[in-house]
Amino acid sequence: MTLATGSKLGPYEILSLLGAGGMPDVYCARDTKLSRDVARKVLLSEVASDPERMARFKRMARLLALLNRTNIAAIYGSEECGSVSALIMELAEGPTLADRISHGPIALDEALSITPRAPKGSSSAEHLNSSGIAGGLPPGMRNGRLQH
Repeated sequence: MTLATGSKLGPYEILSLLGAGGMPDVYCARDTKLSRDVARKVLLSEVASDPERMARFKRMARLLALLNRTNIAAIYGSEECGSVSALIMELAEGPTLADRISHGPIALDEALSITPRAPKGSSSAEHLNSSGIAGGLPPGMRNGRLQH
């Protein structure tokens, strides 16, 4: 399901599509109650209609809500509006690592400025993994690995 710019789901107005693929489509949305922009991960209809995948999505939301780290976007909540299920998350602005890599090789000094931030996020995932509850984490967060 693609949401049109300007459409509203509850108190959220869709501003733009940030990314698509996997289980959710991710939109930049305006929280009209709190006057802030958020990331809204909307489950694709084929995922929402599959009980097993829906359970996985809800488990992932609960696990991510346990994390409170600088380098992991905060979960503000989850909601269902009609047939649409979504996670409401902190909007992390700026380019992704994939965007940066697409512009060519990263110089050593730039790479060194990026890498100290990565372990903080991956150590949280490693904690969940060692606690035996990481089965619901996306593959890129399991075992402290970072994937792009």
